[in-house]
Amino acid sequence: MARRKKVQVWVGTRKGGYVVEGDSERRKWTVKPPFHADKEVFRITADPRHPGTAYVAANSGWWGPSMFRTRNGGKSWTEISVPGTPRLKARSPPVESPSAQFPIKNLWQVVPGPTSAPRTVYLGADPGLLFRSDNEGASWTPIAALNEHPTRPQWNPGAGGMCLHTILIDPDDARRMYVGISAAGAFRSDDGGEHWTPKNRGVEAPFLPDRFPELGQCIHKFAFDSADASTLYRQDHGGIYVSHDRGDRWVRIGKSLEDDFGFVTATAPSLPGEAFFIPLQGISRTMLGNQFQVYRWSDRSRHWGALVPKGRWPGDYGMHRDGMATDSLDPAGVYVGTTTGQLFWSRDGGRSWNLVPYQFPGIHSVDVGISDRS
Repeated sequence: MARRKKVQVWVGTRKGGYVVEGDSERRKWTVKPPFHADKEVFRITADPRHPGTAYVAANSGWWGPSMFRTRNGGKSWTEISVPGTPRLKARSPPVESPSAQFPIKNLWQVVPGPTSAPRTVYLGADPGLLFRSDNEGASWTPIAALNEHPTRPQWNPGAGGMCLHTILIDPDDARRMYVGISAAGAFRSDDGGEHWTPKNRGVEAPFLPDRFPELGQCIHKFAFDSADASTLYRQDHGGIYVSHDRGDRWVRIGKSLEDDFGFVTATAPSLPGEAFFIPLQGISRTMLGNQFQVYRWSDRSRHWGALVPKGRWPGDYGMHRDGMATDSLDPAGVYVGTTTGQLFWSRDGGRSWNLVPYQFPGIHSVDVGISDRS
């Protein structure tokens, strides 16, 4: 008899982190007590290579950034190291010395490395910094080729700072990596981080004099298609895009929507050729129609679908860029956390939706881990 799966939804909020547990039926949930409640948890990431392991990237206006790791599903936590301030070669004249410091303001993203490197973890920070650890966070090495990129003088902070918020590792080639930096754009490396190339062709930056620049786009999130890593879906300040050539060229697909400003993008392993987005009203940064709503894009039919019945959950819900996640089950689970503290979920790929009956603090991030039930 097959063992039932345990589903853990990791929720990072303005006042700590939470584990929300259920089984593979995903009908009922148990909300565990919060942890690190004195910190803003920008990101919790489950490590699929080691079920039960997760990493926390937290920030505090008083104590600065901190990181933690659990190996037992959140029952206990170990504090791990935070990268020191890198001293990098300065490229922006005038300078008074041959190097410059880039103090870390906030930690934004933590991503497990490929299965071939079971102890490797990547970390993204503000201001536009990428780090790598090969010992599960005991120490960190700055990725100088990106951190000292010749175009850095052209990078600028978005409203949330100059955050490196997205790190993607190609499932077909671990040496191919992508990062998203606001407001600089998307970058790709084909050699394990030794060299990086901007990948923003075709993306509009409506807030700049040059509306289609190589650099300066305020990318909010992007994700691989679950069956074809050459296809990526992208949410920018200036619209929703797809690329079918590993980011060499982007085509806008969101213009037919009422508004295609937004922050989140997600795909699910059991739904190849499809991507989830939550467009927002560009001025208020709240969901379209003043209600909870999720949209699904079919790349095969080139069609948009609204997934939540109109008027089901009226309200002015906001989103942060890591506020949506999917699980690896079939049918796919989809999870959405809002800035007003609601956690919505679908157990059938978005065909039906429910609301976890718990009021969280404002939600920064959502992630999902699957393991055998102990």
